[in-house]
Amino acid sequence: MILDHIEGPWDVKKLNHKELEQLAAEIRQFLLEKVSQTGGHLASNLGVVELTLALFCAFDLPKDKVIWDVGHQSYTHKILSGRRELFDELRQYGGISGFPKRKESPYDVFDTGHSSTSISAGVGIAQGRDLLGEDYAVVSVIGDGALTGGMAYEALNNAATMKKNFIIVLNDNNMSISKNVGGMSRYLNGLRSGESYNDLKKNVSGTLLKIPVIGEDIVDKISRTKNGIKQLVIPGMLFENMGVTYIGPVDGHDIRGMVKIFKEARKMDHAVLVHVRTKKGKGYPPAERCPERFHSVEPFDIATGKPKKKKKFPSYTDVFSKELVNLAKDNPRVVAVTAAMPDGTGLKAFARQFPDRFFDVGIAEQHAVTSAAGMAAAGCKPVVAVYSSFLQRGYDQILHDVCIQNLPVVFAIDRAGLVGSDGETHQGIFDLSYLTSIPNMTVLAPKNLWELRSCLRFAVNEYEGPIAIRYPRGEAYRGLRDHQAPLEYGRGEILAEGERIALVAVGSMVSTAFHVYDQLKRYGISCTLVNGRFIKPMDTGLLECLADAHELVVTMEGNVLQGGFGLAAAACIHEHRPGTKVLNIALPDAYVEHGNVTLLRENLGIDSKSITEKIIKCLGITE
Repeated sequence: MILDHIEGPWDVKKLNHKELEQLAAEIRQFLLEKVSQTGGHLASNLGVVELTLALFCAFDLPKDKVIWDVGHQSYTHKILSGRRELFDELRQYGGISGFPKRKESPYDVFDTGHSSTSISAGVGIAQGRDLLGEDYAVVSVIGDGALTGGMAYEALNNAATMKKNFIIVLNDNNMSISKNVGGMSRYLNGLRSGESYNDLKKNVSGTLLKIPVIGEDIVDKISRTKNGIKQLVIPGMLFENMGVTYIGPVDGHDIRGMVKIFKEARKMDHAVLVHVRTKKGKGYPPAERCPERFHSVEPFDIATGKPKKKKKFPSYTDVFSKELVNLAKDNPRVVAVTAAMPDGTGLKAFARQFPDRFFDVGIAEQHAVTSAAGMAAAGCKPVVAVYSSFLQRGYDQILHDVCIQNLPVVFAIDRAGLVGSDGETHQGIFDLSYLTSIPNMTVLAPKNLWELRSCLRFAVNEYEGPIAIRYPRGEAYRGLRDHQAPLEYGRGEILAEGERIALVAVGSMVSTAFHVYDQLKRYGISCTLVNGRFIKPMDTGLLECLADAHELVVTMEGNVLQGGFGLAAAACIHEHRPGTKVLNIALPDAYVEHGNVTLLRENLGIDSKSITEKIIKCLGITE
């Protein structure tokens, strides 16, 4: 096994072409064996094995800098940079991350986790290099799907002004997480269909050079004009017209060919884009056939490609998906918007039934929000389905384009709270803080699957303003079914009445509060259990009543403490009854690393056992 002897780039550089091809096959087998056990991003990593090997051969890492956009395709990079032995704990608590992390290795140049950022980061690093008089290559790898993000174009525009070398590698696999959409996808399809361009350029140049006296002059003039041979063969030439030299398309599985081109690109004294074509999921037939399903996987059986853990009950995403389709059948104003996540957000069923009312805008959350605002202004009822951590990218648009105009846009916020193995960049633990700070915004958090349905019905059919419904990743809670008080705007729900303590929880923390309620009963402590339901507007009347009747009010939420539900509730209680104690249970002012959600909850002190212990201590009870 060649892979067993690879400790760093120096070992890769020693290999001949045949050995590199064998190493690529061994890496793919290694990835299958490890990711099938731990889960992780599979298809994207299988697609960039040769590309990564070519980068390690062509450049001097870690002196030269490679920035991976998003970073979920960096597994081969980690394997080749001395972390092979750590893959048994990939994305596990205390193990290596599934994304580049500067604190993890000097080979990880920039922390990434969200799309369309690598060119901006690369431009900044290259500018820093030039200001400090240093000499190293800077390479930003970006996927074709990430080019739908506006930030990539802002960076390209800036890169075109650079006077020193900067290399952009466009990894084109015709996919982001789901199939690419939009004008950039069509444009790249045009480039792919124009593969004969490079051969034609060589043939035309060769023929012209044979013309006596004037041939060389003609070739020189053609090479120096924007409207040269490229303009005749490939319409538009977006990158060249922006001032970025374009090379490609190049076979992304030809290591030797890519190494040669990367070395040529390194010689240029300006920004150059190398267009590399790869196959997402390459080498594993199930992932090649269905790359979107193998984008991010739970542990699976290699032989069949099927998950090892069978799904028993519907997830919150499943519940949302089914209910939205039902609502759309009765309401022709309902439209659905996603930013390249029709599968992950549950909109695929909606897209099948209502293709004319479904809008996938690509990886472009800002545009998703403002286009939804436009549809709302035109009389539609748009539902924007998005992950909590990705909605952060559209904050300004929520504030300016939706809420200032008080437009009836529904935000279905999936993956709210702790999401687990994807780590800091994907934990949805800030949405309550940034959404509740915006005037005109209403925020709901359902306690179980039935309440999610009623929240969605309320948002779509009854409420005519900006409204957000946040719900967690994973299996929908099926407890407390008998407690389904009708949804009233701004009103919480009392689930059980007691005397000494009031437990006020929102969203997924209601089930935790129910367990705490049971545990406290064993201590003989009488509790009132409340489903806060509305984070904004908060049920201040209910909180004031709870403060009057209880010694201690405990708030629980799956959000950071700062700007969250608990501090707002505490402010209300202390203003009304300063003597009432308030205990806020929330996440710390920190980024939460990757790991199993149950383990993270225990370590962060928001599981039922930890909360019960905190309450007992707060009451001064000794066991």
